[in-house]
Amino acid sequence: MKVRFNEDKEIVRQVQEGLKAKGGYCPCRLEKTPDTKCICKEFRDQIADPEFEGYCHCMLYYKEK
Repeated sequence: MKVRFNEDKEIVRQVQEGLKAKGGYCPCRLEKTPDTKCICKEFRDQIADPEFEGYCHCMLYYKEK
């Protein structure tokens, strides 16, 4: 398993700016909870699934098998 940044540098820049503006919480989510702190719970759960391959919700990270 490997987790990497999105290959699109503009998406990475925009999401990182959003994270900075929201104090590390996912810029794609309205609520600020422990589950939406980057790396969010949704993606941590996806990472734990050996069959999952794809992007996190905000497209910052990509998990390869």
